[in-house]
Amino acid sequence: MAGVSRFGEFPGKPTLSRLALASVVGNVLIVGTGGAVRLTKSGLGCPTWPRCTDESYVATAEMGVNGAIEFGNRLLTFALAAVVIAAVVVAWRQRPRRRPLRLLAVAAALGIPAQAVVGGITVLTNLNPWVVGLHFLASMAVIAAAFAFWRRTLEPDGPARPTVPAPLRALARVTAGVTAAVLVVGTWVTGSGPHSGDAGAARNDLDPETISQVHADMVFLLLGLAIALWFALRAVHAPAGALRAAGLLLLAIGGQGLIGFVQYLTGLPVALVGAHMLGSCLVWLAALAVLWSTRQRQPTATPADTPTPHAVALV
Repeated sequence: MAGVSRFGEFPGKPTLSRLALASVVGNVLIVGTGGAVRLTKSGLGCPTWPRCTDESYVATAEMGVNGAIEFGNRLLTFALAAVVIAAVVVAWRQRPRRRPLRLLAVAAALGIPAQAVVGGITVLTNLNPWVVGLHFLASMAVIAAAFAFWRRTLEPDGPARPTVPAPLRALARVTAGVTAAVLVVGTWVTGSGPHSGDAGAARNDLDPETISQVHADMVFLLLGLAIALWFALRAVHAPAGALRAAGLLLLAIGGQGLIGFVQYLTGLPVALVGAHMLGSCLVWLAALAVLWSTRQRQPTATPADTPTPHAVALV
């Protein structure tokens, strides 16, 4: 079929795939810059929202480096918004029309203003730790939408068919669910710790040692599930993509766990806490990749591919 590659790509698709991937990368970068805001105590560098001050939308020289860091994080949101808007336009103009791509493009785009609103509430509540945690989890939801959008641009529009037995698909879903739970509890650990984003910000009053132990226990559970999934995929001779995704998930969990233990034992140094935040994004993306690798879409049948009744009679 003219204009379609063996991967089911249509004209203009490479551009859309690049924009979708840029959306994934941009959302991860925003988590990193958001972490820098918190770790440098710049959470109230711009003390109000949507303006930076009551009189200005931008940071002023009097606000110093903290104002510049917080305002820089806000500027990155605008850059990301430009990327996702461009992706929506390209998805809408694509021919033939692909409704799933349009819906995913819009979902990824709507996550940006929604996340900006949550960020504004974070500032207006003086960095309430529960709202700060929600802000991080909202980023994880937007990353999931952006990831789904990107992966969907690389697929044809046929029905999704499993590439592994049903029990392994269920295990992949459980692993992704436990990954999400680890992220949630991780925000509770952060809310009980010293890096509040501002010297006057409140903490969530959870005992840091107790909640850290709960978090560590859940990480061990996640690691066990990931190991079981990898061995099970090997046992059933799963496609190379699924096995590779499971291996990357194991590496991501192992690296993230190592950073977590070292930062805990060394008093939560800023550099390691920042690395741990970015590591959370990588673990989440790896879990999503495993889930995605357990099924595959086939190209949709076209009129040229469908045999005529006469042709069938000749077979």
